[in-house]
Amino acid sequence: MRFNRLDEWLDWQLSLHSQTIELGLERVSAVASKLGIGKIGSTVITVAGTNGKGSTVASYETWLHAAGYFVASYTSPHLLRYNERIKFNLEMVSDRKLCQAFEAIDQARADIVLTYFEFGTLAALWLMQQNPPDFAILEVGLGGRLDAVNIIDADLVHLTSIGVDHQNWLGDNREKIGFEKAGVLRRGIPVICNDNEPPQSVQDEIRRLGCHSQQYQRDFSVQRLSGQDRFGWQSGELSLELTQILPGVHQQQNLAGVVAGLHQLLDLRQFDNAIIQRNFENTELVGRFQSVKTDVAGSVYIDVGHNQDAAAALAENLALIKKPEGRVVVLLGMLDDKDNVAFVSEFGAVVDDWWLLSLIGDRGLSADNLAGRISTQVEIQKRFIDVDTALDHALSSLGNQDIMLVTGSFVTVETFLLALQR
Repeated sequence: MRFNRLDEWLDWQLSLHSQTIELGLERVSAVASKLGIGKIGSTVITVAGTNGKGSTVASYETWLHAAGYFVASYTSPHLLRYNERIKFNLEMVSDRKLCQAFEAIDQARADIVLTYFEFGTLAALWLMQQNPPDFAILEVGLGGRLDAVNIIDADLVHLTSIGVDHQNWLGDNREKIGFEKAGVLRRGIPVICNDNEPPQSVQDEIRRLGCHSQQYQRDFSVQRLSGQDRFGWQSGELSLELTQILPGVHQQQNLAGVVAGLHQLLDLRQFDNAIIQRNFENTELVGRFQSVKTDVAGSVYIDVGHNQDAAAALAENLALIKKPEGRVVVLLGMLDDKDNVAFVSEFGAVVDDWWLLSLIGDRGLSADNLAGRISTQVEIQKRFIDVDTALDHALSSLGNQDIMLVTGSFVTVETFLLALQR
């Protein structure tokens, strides 16, 4: 074995390819063929889209596991441990199994150079094939058509809402991006389109391939009910009353799409409403408008949102919980390839103070560089070169009625959570 420890494997993978991202299926398909990767589970659900993918995967796997099925999932990126990316029955895969998978891939690839993401995707597929689940849930990392996940044919495609993100790789408008996302479709399969106004490019691909599409607010719909976080879900003759589990107003739409997907797969008419609700109740997902306990006075939330649509949802959530006598402070760290101006523009007057955090790494922006981009949109109060200094300032300056949101990137949230652990 090339390495015995997971951290050694991961460090080596980061240095193996000259580019962090290189879209295309040729390399990963060739190695998958050498590994003999074929059927990885009885039913494959592929989740693509711009926002809501993580919430969607978490809801599917929690419900199906609670219903008694053997479930595996693959997501990216991770927050604190690489092992978060691959789960069997909600449990993270062990270091030992990851090392075994990486060794098998390394032996099979010969002189084919893989990216960090391609290594991880092949590891997930190899491990699932070793122990095939009833349901394999795969989250697309970037786009769809040329993403490594797309070497596997889906039995159900779930498209979350589609917005503008990753323009350097996918195109600069929703039509181009939608075409890339729709690349995971297969002829004749069911599709959940959890976007009430999907790009025409997506609709064209659905029609061209003869897919059976269920679209949000056309084929299934939700209606807010009295009582906190209660909503009605309806499709055809099936009506349900549900309570959203994950926080944030946007999570009703995410959950509604998962219910539609489950109905396609299993026909939910055979389940009592109470059972359908109960199977969702242990759904957990770190970093999605999540309240975290700290020594800071007031409330602290973390969210990995990093594009304009995510910002709009965050602004709506903050407006609902903001206290008249309190401030909303955003600790923002972002990557260089994101539309920083569009992100901050969505928050409007709901944010009182902007604190900027420097992010290290190839794509990270310093607080000064980020300030240079967004200072025409918002007034910046503080700049921090490290998260520990930012946390110390929050401890000394925030009051009981204040809210702090840590957001802008997976890296920002990871950095903050590690600081809390320290």
